[in-house]
This record gives sequence, C-alpha cells and structure tokens, in this order.
Amino acid sequence: MTAISATEVEEAAPALVSLYKTAGVSLAKHGLGGLRAAVYLVVDYSGSMKPYYRDGSVQALADRVLGLSAHLDDDGRVPVVFFSTDVDAVTEIALTDHRGRVERIAAGLGHMGRTSYHLAMDAVIDHYLDSGTTDPALVVFQTDGGPINKLAAQRFLCKAASLPLFWQFIGFGDPGGKQFDFLRKLDELPVPDMRVVDNAGFFSAGTDPLNVSDAVLYDRLVGEFPQWLAAARARGIVGPA
Repeated sequence: MTAISATEVEEAAPALVSLYKTAGVSLAKHGLGGLRAAVYLVVDYSGSMKPYYRDGSVQALADRVLGLSAHLDDDGRVPVVFFSTDVDAVTEIALTDHRGRVERIAAGLGHMGRTSYHLAMDAVIDHYLDSGTTDPALVVFQTDGGPINKLAAQRFLCKAASLPLFWQFIGFGDPGGKQFDFLRKLDELPVPDMRVVDNAGFFSAGTDPLNVSDAVLYDRLVGEFPQWLAAARARGIVGPA
C-alpha cells in the first residue's frame, strides 16, 4: 500500500496526480511497491544554475520528487537543501504548497556561489539523524558540476555508507561533459576498500532536463535503489523488510 493514496494526492496537489501515478509504475517495476522510505532533495544553487532556475527545471524536479515521495513517506513533505559554496537553505516542499515553491525559496536566498557538496551532504545526514526515523532514505542530489572540494565530498560519501542513506546524483548538463567526471568516479568507488556498500548512483538528465520524460526520470531515480537496499540489509545498515 502506498503511503499517501491517489485520492489524497488529488485533494492536496491535483497537478501532481500524473507524476504520482507514473512514479508508482516505476516503483512497482523495480520491486519497491509498498516500501517506506524518507526522500530528500538537494539542489545546486551555484551561479551556473541560473538557466535551470529560470526555465523551471528545478521546480519540475521538485514536483517529480514530491510525486515519488508520496508513495514512500506519509507526511506529504520533502526536506530540501539548497547549496552553493555553503548551505543556503534547509527547508521543505509540501504537496499542499508546491506551486512556485522553488522560486519563492530562491528569492529569499543570497548570492549564487560555487559548488560544495560535502556541506549539503552533512545537512542531510544531520536532518536524517535528528528525525529519528529507522526507514531507509533516498537522497536525490542535483548538481550541474563537480565540487570545489572533491576530497571532502568523497570522504563524506564513504563515511555515510554506514548510514541508511542512498545518494542518487542527477546532473543537469552535457552527459559526456568533463564537469561530471568526479560524479562518475564517486559512482564507482570500490567496495569494500573505500565504503562498506555502494551507496551512490549517477546519471545526467542532459542540457534540457524538462525534456526527459517522467517515466524515464523515475526509472533512473529509483533504478539502483533496490541493489543498495539489499546490500544495506545484508550488512545490517537497514533493518529487515
């Protein structure tokens, strides 16, 4: 059974019903129907991201993640971390208030800085630990390039491998671009030499993320989650189903 029903989604956020239904198909396809999990969204607020805020790509991603989260978590809210050089905001997006929410949050933020992953990762880890949940978590981490401190990001990812958090990185930009070399490296860090389980995935949504169909995006967002879940359960990082 889903955490929030289609009827409840229709009442709270009618514009997201189609996304909710498409997300449900992807979850079922990957054997994740009925799963309970926390869902986080981390979005890049660096200067190079301006076009993606302007054209609605970031808001569209937030809506899609909300549609997915409604199947997994019953509170109708997704914690969201905006980051650039530092953490710019830790807030949330709710089913009942999703329209234009990204633009409203961004309007209250300051200068769009550079790109620093590890501080945003730390904010997610703190939020998850403070929440007291024992459910696993899917962290959708969006960026358009590598971090200014690669070593710190790598260390945080490896240390976080012992926590019930799976980091699904999604790149906005040229899929073959060198700006994603570091994320490809993170995706392939050896197990168990550097981390106890493979706790991260990466894919690029291309230079026009709005053009990626909902079905394809959801398949990419949850595609590696089942393998991580099985490995994390086998290691006792996540409790039994």
